[in-house]
Amino acid sequence: MFTKSFASSFALVFVSVMAMFVSVSYGAPIAVRRSIALAARQDTSASGTTHSGDGTWYETGLGACGITNTDGDPIVAIGYQSFDSYPGATANPNDNPICNKKVTIYYGDKTATATITDRCAGCAGADDLDMSPSLFDTLVGDPGIGRVSITWNYS
Repeated sequence: MFTKSFASSFALVFVSVMAMFVSVSYGAPIAVRRSIALAARQDTSASGTTHSGDGTWYETGLGACGITNTDGDPIVAIGYQSFDSYPGATANPNDNPICNKKVTIYYGDKTATATITDRCAGCAGADDLDMSPSLFDTLVGDPGIGRVSITWNYS
């Protein structure tokens, strides 16, 4: 039914298309991952650097650092972009060097110190901090406000 040259041509085209599919499926993510990792590894943990972002609050518990906290603890979850790209971060978030770093947070005329123990997956910005309810209450007072503009730095 098919000639030998048609079958050979079909096989060659099929193998070529499959090779392209495999290289696109498996090759692209590796390059993308590498470029993201290289671009993201900028160290901004110097205590003199001031960061600006949104301050919100959340109900605490077991955080990405592997530490269980209560709502009364002065802790924060830092924006996932900063958490994931912190120098020395690995696939195991419990081993992230950002865990247990201290930050000083400023809102209006109030200041508070907190410990990073979690990763904020819902934060839009790298410099956003999601605070424990007691910490948010110390700085802002009314949890009904929900979101405020803050500045902070590593202590």
